[in-house]
Amino acid sequence: MPKKELENLVKIGRLKREQATRAEFDGLVKSARRRLADARNEKLAPESRFDLAYNAVHSLALAALRQHGYRSEHRYTVFQALTHTLGLSPAIARVFSKCHDARNLAEYQGHTEVDPQLLTELLRYANDLETAVLALDPPAK
Repeated sequence: MPKKELENLVKIGRLKREQATRAEFDGLVKSARRRLADARNEKLAPESRFDLAYNAVHSLALAALRQHGYRSEHRYTVFQALTHTLGLSPAIARVFSKCHDARNLAEYQGHTEVDPQLLTELLRYANDLETAVLALDPPAK
């Protein structure tokens, strides 16, 4: 049975109900794990590491949302739903939201300076997110 909070997001148009496939779930997780491995490479520029980690976190958060039978066209909503899809703390979701804001500044305004502390938190919480997603039962088909 869908969680009330996720259904509330459906009611306001932030989520859509849509069953996931095993192939989609596995592809999101595989992509995220590759990106996270690269993001952990300290020889890369901080901007590259941030971009890789942010996109990995988004893929993992989307995999969790898809596993619950929902889809969103809004990246922010995918992060917002983590407290409901995986039971992650609101503090972790806020860090991912802050990363989303930083990513938007880089993408749309050319502000590419990466806060080292934010990158450290992103990578730390990415590990927690990866562990939580890997513990999910993937979609059956």
